[in-house]
Order: sequence, then structure tokens, then C-alpha cells
Amino acid sequence: MSTYAIGDVQGCAKTFSTLLETLQFNPSKDRLWLAGDLVNRGPNSLSVLTYIYDNRAAIDIVLGNHDLHLLAVASGAVESRPDDTIDDILNASDKEKLLHWLRQQPLFHKKEGYAMVHAGLLPSWDLSTVQRLSAEIETILKSDSYAELFLNMKGNEPARWNDNLTSWSRYRFIINALTRMRSCITADEIDLTYKGLYENIPRNSHAWFDLPMKMSPEITLIFGHWSALGLYQKANVICLDSGCIWGGPLTAYCLETQQITQVANQDM
Repeated sequence: MSTYAIGDVQGCAKTFSTLLETLQFNPSKDRLWLAGDLVNRGPNSLSVLTYIYDNRAAIDIVLGNHDLHLLAVASGAVESRPDDTIDDILNASDKEKLLHWLRQQPLFHKKEGYAMVHAGLLPSWDLSTVQRLSAEIETILKSDSYAELFLNMKGNEPARWNDNLTSWSRYRFIINALTRMRSCITADEIDLTYKGLYENIPRNSHAWFDLPMKMSPEITLIFGHWSALGLYQKANVICLDSGCIWGGPLTAYCLETQQITQVANQDM
């Protein structure tokens, strides 16, 4: 049995299929970890989501910002954007089944010495804290009031974490940290404005993983989201977003062997 973690697929179905063939992935004995942003921007989001759903017994995912955006659009909380490519899902005959399943998925996943999140962990959060906070969001997503969450999800404020935050301000911060964050001002304050290269981070900011972290050093954290960072490994963090949606490769990491596998983009 092998476990393969894969970065942001974003609807690039041909590239995703090619990578699985290269890995010789067998859902009857292997597992996939998918680091969020399964859909949107690529040409075939429906095929990607359908494959994941059909093989869900062998796949662990975390939700990314594009996955949450899909759910928000489907709920009627927000309108589709001009560059969205999610109409194939929204018009699918089985969309209710697919989206209901997607809404049940977590924002954080951990097993043994590995954990996975879409964007990152606030440096001041330890493992038990992030598990508790992600569970708060997951509980709402699974409830009948999920659409209200989407109505209040958008925005960059508050930027600083305080455990006394309540209601939508609290939930918005948790979602932003786990699904949108790239850099931080301090261990408690995120900067959601920067999307560029690692080496060009503004002086007053830091890559979130460069600040002293409370997460146990015995855990290796897998994440995506930061395509300008690309494939990146440092100590106990691994970024697997190698910019497939922008014409880059799609990347997989084998948890058992630490081997990296990449395939060229087949969808652009």
C-alpha cells in the first residue's frame, strides 16, 4: 500500500489522470491525500470531482478556498466570478449528491506523522488548537445553516487571531488561515494581500512557516495553495502546489518513501 499526497488539481482532469497512471494508483490498495482546490479555473472540474467521489473510500481531502467558493455559489450566497469554471458541476444532474458530499469534508486532516491543510497553519496554533478550530467550521458546514456561513465568509478582517473572537469574525479568520494564508505579520496576524514569490515577501511579512511554530516538529505538514512558491520542502513542511493551473506540473509526494513524482500539464 502507498499513500500519495497531491497538490492543487483545480479541474485539470487530464493531468490528474496522467499522474495517477504514472503512480500506478490502485484505489483498492492505495490511498490519495488531496490538498484542496480540487476544482475551478481548470477545464474539467466535474470529471475531477466525480472521480474523487467515485473513489472516496480511498481518498482523503481537505477543502480549499476554491472548493468553498463552489459550495458558496451553489448555495446562492455569492455569484459566480467571470474566471470560474464550475458551471459543469452546477449544471450536472447529480450535483446535489456531489456537493452534499463535498460539504461534509474537513479543513484539516492528520494521520500518524503527517497532517494536511490547504493553505497553512497559524504559527501560534498547536495541533490540538487547529483540530478544535477546524472542527468548528466543519460542524457548521454539515449543518442546515451552512449557507449563512457562506454569506459571511468573504473578507480579510479580522487579520489578528484572538481566541475570544466570536461568531462570523471568528469563523472567517479560521477559514482564511486554513484556506487562504500565505504570509503573516506576526505569529497571530495574517497578511492576505501577498500572492507573489517567496523571495519577494514584503519586509513586514514572513512566510507563515518561517515564524516559530507551535505545531509539533514530529508532524510533517502537507499544504498547497501557494503556486508562486511551487514545490517546496523545509524541515517539516511540504508545499505541493506546483502551479498546474498556470501550466506547471502536477506534483505527488509518497508518504511512505518521500519520493516526489511530477507530470507535465496535459490540460493547457
